[in-house]
Amino acid sequence: MNEQHKLTGEREQWFKSACASIQKERLRKLNLDLVNIHSPTGAEKEASEFMTEHMQKIGLKSRYQEVNEISGNAIGELQGSGEGATMLLYAPIDTHLEGSDEDVPMVGDKLRDDMKPEGILRDDLVIGLGASNPKAMVATLTEAVNAVIDAGVPLKGNLVLAFAGGGMPSMVPERGNYGMSTGVSFMLTHGVTADFGIILKPWYEVYHEHPGMCWFKVRVKGDLGYSGIPRGTPGFRSSIVPAATLIQELEEWLPQFTVNNTSEQIAPEGWIAGINSGWPNRPAFPSASTELFIDMRCNPYQTTADVKHQFDTAMREILERNPEIEADWEMYGSCPGSFTPKEHWIVQSARAAWENQEGKEYPKAPMLSGQTDAAIINKLGIPLVRVGYPWIGDAAVPEEFSSGLGGMGVSNIEDLIKPCENIIYSIIDSMTRTREEVNLG
Repeated sequence: MNEQHKLTGEREQWFKSACASIQKERLRKLNLDLVNIHSPTGAEKEASEFMTEHMQKIGLKSRYQEVNEISGNAIGELQGSGEGATMLLYAPIDTHLEGSDEDVPMVGDKLRDDMKPEGILRDDLVIGLGASNPKAMVATLTEAVNAVIDAGVPLKGNLVLAFAGGGMPSMVPERGNYGMSTGVSFMLTHGVTADFGIILKPWYEVYHEHPGMCWFKVRVKGDLGYSGIPRGTPGFRSSIVPAATLIQELEEWLPQFTVNNTSEQIAPEGWIAGINSGWPNRPAFPSASTELFIDMRCNPYQTTADVKHQFDTAMREILERNPEIEADWEMYGSCPGSFTPKEHWIVQSARAAWENQEGKEYPKAPMLSGQTDAAIINKLGIPLVRVGYPWIGDAAVPEEFSSGLGGMGVSNIEDLIKPCENIIYSIIDSMTRTREEVNLG
């Protein structure tokens, strides 16, 4: 462990006192309460207003930051003596699913209990839409701050506890294309700031690199057809069959993109995530176009323009090999990656917290490419480290929820205690020091 971040003397006692102040039942209740407040992307007002009121009740100076009529952010501040830094503790508050029948059949044949905005308790498990991601993240950060308050830790710096909408990697047309870090971008360009921060996400690891993403739409062209016309008739080309060939070609190229663009912690994946063609109510008329939608992640050191260049090059080469395919394409969404130097105070503090908990040196983090609000927070000037909690799939999980991503809706309260203690460690390590002591000034 970096000796500069080892807690000794009063700090060690404050840490032990704050950890002893963690209330598992209080954490469970907040997690459950949040699940019962529906907050799909772009419609997070009720959940953010609830957290604004909750933060005020536990002693923070809080406010609801309205973005529009149905969405806003919750911001709370715990002020120190004024001698220290300002530290952001952040998690998004929106869920990736609507939690209604409109999600079917994309989520499967029906909504499981972990996909519904109705909380269920099973011992230490909280089940319901977003119970793990993001509701457990919001609850854990709040409990960490609550425990620090209860323990009476004297802070020199200010803590900003913040939760924003629009954090999911999505665009919701009916809500102004909300998503892809809309809420936190608004937050950080409307007065909220910090010297450094922590974002809580799944996986019990420490990441200083934050991947970005680029979305591409490919349109494969054919002719409007009629099912009664024989195959091979001049002037009638399928768009769907050539699209199938293009899909196979892209599936061969995407893994190579990952290999070619891997950084220290990020192995950027790419997925063909959607296909759109034809009229379900007019199957007699094959469509003149078939659209493919591709999500590609990028490492923190490459620009979105570089990703576009690589995709453009791959598409041109595929079409040269398959002259029967006619297609055009565009990038219709993007968010650049970012990074915090691993020598930065907050990264080293997070590593020290993990090492204190586990009693060993932090190993190399597993490669990932999960995009989060961390990329834009870091890009907008706040050095950020990503820390996490065990993904429910890492432990025993009811078989009914074990397949696929589901509603990210099973949280294990016991699994949140160690991450909560690690957050407390970094709070005490960073917020009981002067600005000079944390390498600011």
